[in-house]
Order: sequence, then structure tokens, then C-alpha cells
Amino acid sequence: MKPTLLACSLVAVFGSTLAAAATPASSSNISHEQFATVLKGEWRVPQNVARDQYRHPEQTLQFFGLRDDQTVIEITPGNGWYSELLAPLLKDNGHYVAAIVDPSVSDYAKKSADNLKQKYAADPAHYGKIEVVAYAPKAPVFGKPESADTVLTFRNVHNWVDAGNEAATFKAFYDVLKPGGTLGVVDHRAKPGTTAKDNEKNGYLPTDYVVKLAQAAGFTLAGESEINANPKDTKDYPDGVWTLPPALVKGEQDKARYLAIGESDRMTLRFIKPAK
Repeated sequence: MKPTLLACSLVAVFGSTLAAAATPASSSNISHEQFATVLKGEWRVPQNVARDQYRHPEQTLQFFGLRDDQTVIEITPGNGWYSELLAPLLKDNGHYVAAIVDPSVSDYAKKSADNLKQKYAADPAHYGKIEVVAYAPKAPVFGKPESADTVLTFRNVHNWVDAGNEAATFKAFYDVLKPGGTLGVVDHRAKPGTTAKDNEKNGYLPTDYVVKLAQAAGFTLAGESEINANPKDTKDYPDGVWTLPPALVKGEQDKARYLAIGESDRMTLRFIKPAK
């Protein structure tokens, strides 16, 4: 059954950890036709296009209230999967910022930064206005205070938890956002009733744990969506979430089984920085 979008204006309930009531989401001013155009863009990497069925980009960005006149910061864009969509959508009226780990931190960070910058430089028609900001993982700063309308992070929170940088990172989100700004979070969702410790190093996180992180930084939960849910994900793999696509760390071993499951079951959460 196809996942449905939960109404953001309803009361959100995750035990006693969430805010008493949810906040209505602002409406996206980007049409289905505009989304369709970028989703079919010839600049997109074919392997990225193949993942649309799992990542539901149009519905996800609509849920986050993306508007084409916003300043949007994406945290660690990876290979630029969402850059291929966000940069063209924002290029005329808005501003897309790619926040990357400081390349001096590690060889991996340098290689990732170089690859991403090369991708942007190779297609100035779609990526020319992108701003790249490097941040220190232990003391992150993503831009001038209150300079962004939206901050988006896709499948990153578990990495910050493993590294012990989660509190500093969420505080940096809060600092860079304007009052009333949006924080959109997508990450691998752990089994209900488990703790972050139960899921240490497997890539999954309990939803209520992520909500607590955001609330501790000052955010209010505005809503949740099941658009990126996957009930086939049993979350009990010896190699964690990376057993599933796109990583498929087991190689050819049981590959058909993991492809049939698809990508992970994911929480999709929208937070608001309260207005002054």
C-alpha cells in the first residue's frame, strides 16, 4: 500500500516526548509540473533517478514546505542526489547551500568535497548559483545566524549520534535558521520500543530520540509523514541498514532478497524554530 502523508496540523504523539500539538506546515509554491520537469532532468545521474521510488522527493519536499524563493541549506549532500533537484528549483528566485564536512578533516571528506564540487562545476546552467559551505563536525557553523529559511538533512543523524556530535549539530541548525524556519529530517527508523543504544552502529534510530534531540536544541515538532516508510524492512540485518540498497554491502549474497525489500524504513520529520 502506498504511504500517505499525515496531516501536519494534528496532534503528534510519541509517548510523552513530543510537543502537545503540531504546527501547520507552510505550503510549497512549487507545482507538480515543476517537480516533474526536474525529476526528468537530463542532468540527473541515472542511478539517482532509479532511487526516486524509494526517496519520494516531490512528496518529501512538499511536506517540508519547500518554496522556490527560500535560502535552503542541505547538510552533507553526499553525491548530490538532492542537489540535482534543489539547485534547479531554487536557481531563479532562491538560494541553495551545500554544507559539506571540512575537507581537511579526512581523506574521505576531501574526496567527497572534490567530487561534489566537480559535479557542480560541470553543469553551471543548473548548479552555477550553488554556495558550498565547509563546516567542522565537532563545532559546526552552517552560515550567518538566522540566514536560512530551511535546513534539510537526509540520512545523516545516525552518523552524528555515532560520532557524538548530534547536540552541537542540531544547535547549529537552530542558530542558522530564521525564526519560523523549517528543519526537515529523514533518517532510518528503528523498531518501536528500542533505544539509541539498542541500535548503536546499525544505522537506525528511534523516532522519539531524534525528536528529543531537536527539541533540546529549541525546535518544535511540526509534523511527521509516512511517505518514506517501508514495512518490508525488518531492521535485523547483521550488517545493519547498509545490507539494503543502495549500499548492498553483502554484494551478491542474498542480493535478490534485499532488492525485494528495497531501501530502509525512514522517519520523515518537520520541525520549526519558534518565531520570536
